[in-house]
Amino acid sequence: MTTSQIRLTQYAHGGGCACKIPPGELEAAVAGLVDSNPPTVNGELVVGLDHGDDAAVVRLDGARAVVATADFFTPVVDDAYDWGRIAAANALSDVYAMGGTPVVAVNLLGWPRDVLPFDLAEDVLRGGLDVAREAHCHVAGGHSIDDPEPKYGMAVTGIADPDRLMRADHGKPGDQLMLTKPIGLGTLNNRHKATGEVFDAAIATMTALNAAAARTAVDAGVRCATDVTGFGLLGHLHKLARASGVTAVLEAGAVPVLALARESIAAGYVSDGTRRNLDWVRPWLAHDTRTGGGEDELLLLADAQTSGGLLLAGDVPGYPVVGELIPARADGVTVIVR
Repeated sequence: MTTSQIRLTQYAHGGGCACKIPPGELEAAVAGLVDSNPPTVNGELVVGLDHGDDAAVVRLDGARAVVATADFFTPVVDDAYDWGRIAAANALSDVYAMGGTPVVAVNLLGWPRDVLPFDLAEDVLRGGLDVAREAHCHVAGGHSIDDPEPKYGMAVTGIADPDRLMRADHGKPGDQLMLTKPIGLGTLNNRHKATGEVFDAAIATMTALNAAAARTAVDAGVRCATDVTGFGLLGHLHKLARASGVTAVLEAGAVPVLALARESIAAGYVSDGTRRNLDWVRPWLAHDTRTGGGEDELLLLADAQTSGGLLLAGDVPGYPVVGELIPARADGVTVIVR
C-alpha cells in the first residue's frame, strides 16, 4: 500500500474534536484544581480554569498579557497534509477566541512508528507549519512520542491587550449572538471516516483561520466570545451563558449550516461525542419544537465541530446573527432553541 492509499481516519477510534473527554466528566475532574488562594507567582492570572475559557491568560503589566493554550487530536481527515493544517488552525483558534495574536507554537505529535510510514508524519508537520506561517506565527520545535494512534496538534503562546480580552463570562443581556463559520463539520467528518467521501467545503472551513473575525470583533468592542469546537454549538453556548449568568436564545433557522450536513445527520452519521454533547446540555435546554426543529436539528446544533468558528456576543459587521442573550431564567435554563 502506498502512502496515498492509507486512510488515516481508520487508525484512530474517533476523529478531531469529537475525541474530547465528555464535558461533564471533564468539568468534574478539574473542579478541584481551581486554586482560590494561589501562591505568589510571576504575573496575574486573569483567565484560568474557572469558566473553561479557550486559553489561559496572564497579565504581565498594564498593556501586555500572555495567552497560552494547547490542542491536539486524532485524524479528522485521511489526507495527512490537510490534517496538519486543520489541527494547526484549530489550536491557533484558541488564542484568537481570547482576542489575542499567536506568536509562537510548538508541535505535539504522537505516531505509531511500526504501523504508519513516517513520511506521512512529515506531511502532517508540513501542513501545520504552512498554516502557522499564514498566521505569522513561529513554529519552534515541539515534542513527539511513539503512540498506538496518530495524534497531532500544537501548544500556542500569544499576546493580547488585557483590557480588550474576549472571554466567556462577559456576556450581558441584549448582546446579539453571531457565528463566524457554518456548523456541520462533525457529521461530515464522521461520514468521511465511514465512506471515504471528501467534502472540500468542510476542509476549507476547518483550515480557515479565525484571525480576521477575531480582529474585527475586538475592534468592534466585543468582550465575550468562545470558539465552537468539540462540545458543539449548544455545548459552548451553554458554557458561555452559564459563565455570564444569562440565558441564550438560539434561532435554529438562522444558524449557517454546511451543505449535506443535515442529510448526513438524518442518515445517521452522528458521532458519540455529538450525542454526549446533547445529553449534557439537555437538562439546561428549552426546545420549542414548533420553530426549532426536531431531534435531528438538536443533534446538528450539538454536532462536535473541529476548528469551527467564533461565537461572539456583540455586534460585529459581516457575520450572521443567530440569537441573543437575555436575563437569566429562574428555572436555570441557559439555552432556548426556537
